[in-house]
Amino acid sequence: MIKRILSQPEWRIIDQTTLGDSFHALQSFAMDDTLCSSIGSEGSPPTVRAWVHPKTVVLGIQDSRLPNLSDGVNYLKEQGYEVIVRNSGGLAVVLDDGVLNLSLVLSEKEQKIDIDLGYDAMVYLTEQLLKPYGLTFEQKEISTSYCPGKYDLSIDGKKFAGISQRRLRGGIAVQIYLCVNGSGSERAELIREFYKRAKGEHETKFMYPLVDPDVMASLTELLGKPITVSDLMKDLLLYLKEQDSELLSAQLSISEINQYDYYLKRVVERNKKALER
Repeated sequence: MIKRILSQPEWRIIDQTTLGDSFHALQSFAMDDTLCSSIGSEGSPPTVRAWVHPKTVVLGIQDSRLPNLSDGVNYLKEQGYEVIVRNSGGLAVVLDDGVLNLSLVLSEKEQKIDIDLGYDAMVYLTEQLLKPYGLTFEQKEISTSYCPGKYDLSIDGKKFAGISQRRLRGGIAVQIYLCVNGSGSERAELIREFYKRAKGEHETKFMYPLVDPDVMASLTELLGKPITVSDLMKDLLLYLKEQDSELLSAQLSISEINQYDYYLKRVVERNKKALER
């Protein structure tokens, strides 16, 4: 079933890895909501979207409820990071030029895709992308990483990726962030300090992670030689071609652009409200 999910007759490819400062992280979440809606109604073929954002910390809804949130956000901004709150689950993650994000956007109209199957498909895809480098990993929670979860991916106890899902209007976006290069521990240290300042001495009902920088690394650090975002993009396209899928490079259609404007406005408004708490 996993191979069937990844062996679509046609994949639309949206590569947004080189847009730089012109592409804001809030636009990414509006993009995936738009694609979920369009693909869920079968107005578009299944889509793989790849994206990179410079120096952005994406907070979860629970993070926005921290008692000293403004102190933590100010710290992140002082370090040169944009700060946003996403409209789905999970906790704080770091995005920068060395972090590749992939979204597999699929329809459930013809066949139900349960939550675990969506996650497992992304785990399998990641296995295929890392095979050429001789890298194998474990899938288990790394509790002292940032944004810990059951579908953390790690090598020798060091997390390099995390997976999430967004479901909307019959569409599913399975999303992964892959720390390709740069320092995993420096990213973790940034989030550890954020929690230290945003929580302060307060007791909270929700248990925020006690982030340990030693349990996070990039693929380049784990391999011991450079891997780039463009390397993994080439590996991704090659793998999909090997599944006999037709690859179409296409941006949003006119009808999707109208939906995108709606979802972007909603995402921006929610983000503003979350950061005002």
